[in-house]
Order: sequence, then structure tokens, then C-alpha cells
Amino acid sequence: MTKENMEFKTEVKQLLDLMIHSLYSHKDVFLRELISNASDAIDKARYEALTESSIMESEKEWKIKLTANKEAGTLTVTDNGIGMTKDEITKALGTIAHSGTKEFLAALQSREVKDNPELIGQFGVGFYSSFMVADKVTVITRKAGSGDKKAVKWESSADGFFTVEDVEKEKKGTDVVLHLKEDEKKYIEEWEIRSVIRKYSDYIEHPIVMDVEKEQDSALKKGEKVRIKEEETLNSRKAIWLKDKADISEEEYKEFYKHVSHDFTDPAKIIHYKAEGTSEFVALLYVPSNMPFDIYYKDYKMGPTLYVKRVQIMDHCEQLIPRYLRFVKGVVDSSDLPLNVSREMLQSNRQVDIINKSVTKKVLDTLAEMKKNEYEKYLSFYKEFGRILKEGIHFDFSRKEAISDLLLFQSMNKPADTYIPLQEYVDSMKEGQTEIYYITGASYDEAKNSPYLEAFKEKGYDVLIMLDEVDDFIATGLEYKGKKFKSAIKGEINLDKSKEAEKEETKKKFNALIELIKDQLKDEVKDVRLSGRLKDTACCLVGDEMDMDPQMEKLLKSMGQNVPQNKRILEINPGHPIFEAMNKLFEKGQKSVVLEGYIKLLYDQALLLEGSKPKDPAAFANAVTRLMVKDVEKAAG
Repeated sequence: MTKENMEFKTEVKQLLDLMIHSLYSHKDVFLRELISNASDAIDKARYEALTESSIMESEKEWKIKLTANKEAGTLTVTDNGIGMTKDEITKALGTIAHSGTKEFLAALQSREVKDNPELIGQFGVGFYSSFMVADKVTVITRKAGSGDKKAVKWESSADGFFTVEDVEKEKKGTDVVLHLKEDEKKYIEEWEIRSVIRKYSDYIEHPIVMDVEKEQDSALKKGEKVRIKEEETLNSRKAIWLKDKADISEEEYKEFYKHVSHDFTDPAKIIHYKAEGTSEFVALLYVPSNMPFDIYYKDYKMGPTLYVKRVQIMDHCEQLIPRYLRFVKGVVDSSDLPLNVSREMLQSNRQVDIINKSVTKKVLDTLAEMKKNEYEKYLSFYKEFGRILKEGIHFDFSRKEAISDLLLFQSMNKPADTYIPLQEYVDSMKEGQTEIYYITGASYDEAKNSPYLEAFKEKGYDVLIMLDEVDDFIATGLEYKGKKFKSAIKGEINLDKSKEAEKEETKKKFNALIELIKDQLKDEVKDVRLSGRLKDTACCLVGDEMDMDPQMEKLLKSMGQNVPQNKRILEINPGHPIFEAMNKLFEKGQKSVVLEGYIKLLYDQALLLEGSKPKDPAAFANAVTRLMVKDVEKAAG
């Protein structure tokens, strides 16, 4: 077959451009990623070989081999794993099959993530990091179990194009040949290779080997030394999770975390335990310090790596952990599961359910311990992952109380940088207060200064400030220690039940005016009533108890979703001078153009207060201007 020329997809070209112009000083990451890919290829082949003996071909052991050629200026990473066909290599290396590609590329270019090598691994584009150190990369690969020597050669100089051609390869697996740049030739040196392997890949289960020169006594001449080449394993290959905790240093734990997570920062917490009884397994889990870049993408790979008797079965086993703990990384090694377990079998396997329950409890208990004994560290964790943890309130009813105890919130009576647990809020509730009040908003200052909180401030009540889009959804129907959650911007608020009689008198006084407002705004609002939450502001719009939160409504609309149109309730503050004036005007003339204009202005004002736009901004601006002119003329005499 003749050589076939192909063009990279646009996003790969952009990525290659970033790699070539080297955003990273941590260029060692390229070798970590290539070895990780090689290890994955072997794991896939080893798993398939459990049921298909032809996958092994004539080889008896799995390994990754590094070959440094100083004359040619190349470094080759070879594995005897699953290999690829022409279609597979074209798809794998010619495109980025990942959602959020544009966001990823934008993040790579931003100052915030410059020189942040874990993004490469997290996003699954590790192969392209080769171009940080190589001006040309050649890949020769043959599919395991194919029964012949037919292979495919892929090659690119990162110029926007790559070539593919048929070749022959004696053994199964993949060779990645890096033609190193002149100023990156240090990666041919044995000491440099050893250093990188020890730092990033020591815990790879398969042997990483290299031919090294060694000196030994000559068999021909006594006292003379000769140099021979001998294959040496560079990594320790220790299954760290099977060792006793006492035998593992903090540094070893951290390095293994970096291996399984592709995160260069240290973990916030290490969880290592052995379960015995109805199910026997070992778990080594990590709570990260920083949120993975792609955790909110739909194809984010969650779940620990699953091993059965040290054989890797699945690199991301989502059945082992609930979705609201998807940030947890690590490994689980079971003694009870069968080696040929499939994803379908995992969904209905009793042992998997037992592991899931055990792991979930252990993680939640560890977080509770961290909150109690290392609050500042927990607060840092919560600021990163609190939004995800909250999902458990909705999806894990049986653990709702345990998860609720882990939640932290800002509040109206505390500075913006202070977060409080629900127990602290309940302990400080005023006498007679029966509900936990909260307000949602886009920012702390906006929520704290909201007119919806005027009555709460007057009574000295605290109100939780919730800024995540999911908060209202989570809080609706939630109870904590017998106290129900109540939104400050939905439903009726009555903080002073001693003034019921006075409220009835006020209602009678303004009843006719309220009916007029209802009639004029019947197409805009579902009801008009007196407010128990306003003290200084004239009016506001509120929803019914079970209505969708305005923040959530805006979010769904911005995502292009059809949101049912819910009419709000207009609440008026009877203590505000404007209503006394409007009532007098109403008593004089029942209906008037001036009164009609005031009602429109009030409604537009209420829209602005909830963060919406007036229906006719120009008309609203003109009406406000006319009132300003009247005031100026009056002041001028």
C-alpha cells in the first residue's frame, strides 16, 4: 500500500501548536503519559486473554521496554499490549474524542493553568505531549491475536498532517518512536530515564525494562573487565495497596496518587483499609485537593480502578462509588469477584453492592473526621467539591443526614469568608423559629443586600446564603434535625404572628387597591398580596413554595431548555408611603391614568429587584425620567 496522507482535525492542530510552543516546564510528563498508555494497552490485552488465548500469541510475559538510541537521537517506548488497527489508530491519534475540547484548549492557553501538567493526563491527550520533546513521532502497531504480521505505521511532524501506511511487525503491540529535538536529547540518557520512571511510573504493575550496560569480569582474561548489555527492570512494581500501612511512607502514598489521578498536587486525604467478612477487598482511595478540569463533562470517567487478585479488570469502575463522590480516586482490589467479570455483571453483583456501601461509608466518615479535626483543610476541600457532594442529598436518601452534616454555607450574619455547618445554624436559631431560612443568589453581596431579607434583619434572624445553581433544588423538601428549609424568596413569610389582627385591618384598608392592581396585572402575576418580608422596599415578586427558583430558571434557559412560564406573586409593602399615596389617589378617582402608570412602574421595579428586565425598558426609563422632572421642578420651587 502507498503512503496515505491525512489531515489532523482542527482541535488537534491547536493542541499540537500549544505542545510545540511548550506551555510546560514539566516536560517529563510526556514519558509518564506514554508509559501509562502502554500499561493500559497491556491491561486490555491481559483482560481479553482471560477468555481468548490467541491474544498472548507466543509471548509469556507482559512488559514495557524503553530503547534509547544515541546515534539516531530517538527514544522508543514499546509495549506488547492490545495494539491497534488502521482505523483505530487514525481515530485515536487524528481526533480528540472528548466533550469540552474548546474549553480545554482555552484553559491550556489561559494564565491560570499555564505550566499545569496534570491537565494533559486528566483530559486523555497524553500522546500529544510527545511533541513537547520530539519534532517527529513514529508509531508502529499490530493488533494482538490477528494471526499475521500485518501492522500499520503512523507518522507525523506535527505540521498539521500525518501519514498512515501498511507495514509488517514481528510482535503484537505498539512502538512509539520519538525523534527528539536537539535540545531535548537528555531523555536518551540512562540517568534521566531512571529519574523520570522513579518519579512518575514506579508503581506501574508491568515491568518497565531497558537494556543497560554493566561491567563484569572477563571469562577469557583474569583481572580484566568487559561491558555487556543486560535488560534491567526500572520500576519497583509494588502493589502499594497490598502493603501494610506501616510500611508505606507519606511520599509513596502521594506518588501513587499522582500515578492514578494524573494530578501533580498532593491529595487532601488518603484512605487505605482492608475489609474482611462477607466481602474481602482492599481499598486505597484519595480525596483530591483540586477539582479535575473535566469533572462536569458528561463523559468524565469516574470510579476507582478495579483489580481482582491484582489483575486490573477496569480502569474506571463507576459501580464502586456513588456519583456524588465521583471526585474520589484510587484502587479497589477484590478477592471475591471472578476474573472474567463484565460491566453488565457488575451492575447486578452482590459483592459490588457490598463494596460500594463500604467505600461510600468510609469516604463520608473520613470527610466527617476531617471536618471535625482539620476544619481549615476540610473548608478548602468543600470549596472545591461541595457542589458535587450536595448531589447526594437528592440521590442518596439513606445517607441524607450524614451528607447534610458535611454541608457548609455562608450566612447573612457572618462575613463572606465564613462558612457554617447546619448544626451551628440550628444552635443559633431564635426562640420560636421553626424553620431554616435560606436565600439563593448569584453572589454573597447581592444575596445579603436583597430586599427579600428586610424582615429577617429586623427580627435578627440568620439566613443561609446559597450560591450554587442546584441549591434550591437540594433544599426543597430537605429537613435537618426536624427543621424544614424555607426559601426567603418563595411562599409567604410571617415572622411576627402576634400582629395577625393588625395585618387583617391593613388588608381591609388596602383591599380595593389590591384588587385593582390584580386586575391590571392579571396577565403578568398570579396574585397580589401584602408582604411579610418587606420593611423598606415598596414591592417584590415571589414564587409559590414549590415554584422553580429564578436562578435555576435562568440557568436552564441559558442551556436552551424549555422552561414552563410560571407567573409570580406580587407582594406589596403596606408600610411604604407610596401605597398610602396610591390608596388616597384610588379613593378619589377609583381608576386614573396616573394610578395605572404607578402600577406599571411598581411591577417593573419588582422585576428589576428579582434580576429580570422590565417588559418595556424604554417606557420604564421614560416614566422614571418624568417622575424625576416633577421632583426637580418641585425642589426648584
